[in-house]
Amino acid sequence: MADNRIMTEIAAQPECWRRAAGMAARVRDALPARGERVAVVGCGTSLFMAQAYAALREAAGHGETDAFAASEAPLARRYDRVLALTRSGTTTEVLDVLDRLGGTVRTTAITADPDTPVSASADRVVALDFADEESVVQTRFATSQLALLRAHLGEDLSSAIADAEAAVSVPLPAELLGAEQITFLGRGWTVGIAQEAALKMREAAGLWTEAYPAMEYRHGPISITGPGRAVWMFGEMPDGLAGQVAATGGLLRAAPADPLADLVVAQRIAVARARAAGLDPERPRHLTRSVILESGA
Repeated sequence: MADNRIMTEIAAQPECWRRAAGMAARVRDALPARGERVAVVGCGTSLFMAQAYAALREAAGHGETDAFAASEAPLARRYDRVLALTRSGTTTEVLDVLDRLGGTVRTTAITADPDTPVSASADRVVALDFADEESVVQTRFATSQLALLRAHLGEDLSSAIADAEAAVSVPLPAELLGAEQITFLGRGWTVGIAQEAALKMREAAGLWTEAYPAMEYRHGPISITGPGRAVWMFGEMPDGLAGQVAATGGLLRAAPADPLADLVVAQRIAVARARAAGLDPERPRHLTRSVILESGA
């Protein structure tokens, strides 16, 4: 099948996370130190992983951490370190940020391919080459870099990896395979996970999805939910939300698994939905593996 490659990449995530967590101590000096004021930049999927990490780092007491789309990064602000997330190492906006900051602040890039322009633009490079992908749509690289960063914050990822091992083979819920629309919700660090899940569905399957902080969902977006549509909650459910979703007639998913592992299920559903629609989940319409802009574009 055309999507065998992406399914292989999805299935490899538990082992990739194990390797990423295992290397955290070796690359400690390249990653943000406790107490540093940090900005994390990325584009697309990498932006959502940046948002998740920023929330985790602050919650763990490691220091102020902001996340920005690389094209919107406020470069005049004072940071101790800028961390760039870029699978390809060639994304124009990310390279522009690093080049403009050169010599003014410590910079680190996490990438899948160190033999790319990012190595000349960042002070330090952390390579997750074992998690690189052939597919345009990111799956294992994105989650592996977050696994690395979670381990660097001192998290024990054993349970998350076990949950991911289950997630790569668990039967997919029929209601989600047939849902007309899905709204993804998160709280704290899982807001970024919700955004990424929504992006996976849009990229791979062209599905109508939305994503919000869970407490904001009731301030308008709940109106979109109804019979035949679904709400997918990552992480702890706000009080009263389950009853309010039930009142709309929509389906609610709130799995007890680690949210990063539950994202694996969302990736698999995106591939299944793409297959059902006759789409290629590895090569979505209008997308390329890296966005490289011409000068002045």
